[in-house]
Amino acid sequence: MAVVEHYINDNENNIDSSSLFLSQIGYRVGYSLSERLSKESPRYRDELDTIKYLCKELWICLFKKQVDNLRTNHQGVYVIHDGRFRLLQQTLLTMNKPIDDTNRLHQLYIAYSTGLIRGILTNMGYPCRVTAEIAEFGVKFQIEMNSTVG
Repeated sequence: MAVVEHYINDNENNIDSSSLFLSQIGYRVGYSLSERLSKESPRYRDELDTIKYLCKELWICLFKKQVDNLRTNHQGVYVIHDGRFRLLQQTLLTMNKPIDDTNRLHQLYIAYSTGLIRGILTNMGYPCRVTAEIAEFGVKFQIEMNSTVG
């Protein structure tokens, strides 16, 4: 994820534009990647099956593990919890930066990751909004399918 680290060094003053840019990059990567990773898999019947495929198969390809928890309200909102989100764990181990820089770097990794998830799901036929929050025990991604997005 050198692009994230490079981008924080070049744009230290504007975290919002950096996050938007990295989210767009993540979207393009996710959109392309989902074609390659799912071309041998049949299209799934509904959005729940697609989300399960994301949580089990694709998450392993992306982050080397399955998600820890998936919750849904059965109305188009899904919450994915990853207790040891790989991208954030790597930054904690490899970074010798001040806390503020580490928090900003985490925000950029999250922005990239939400774009990645949004790109994957959009290409699989489910346009959505993806938000995330860093919690004490990992990262929670909230996915709202477009039918529920105002």
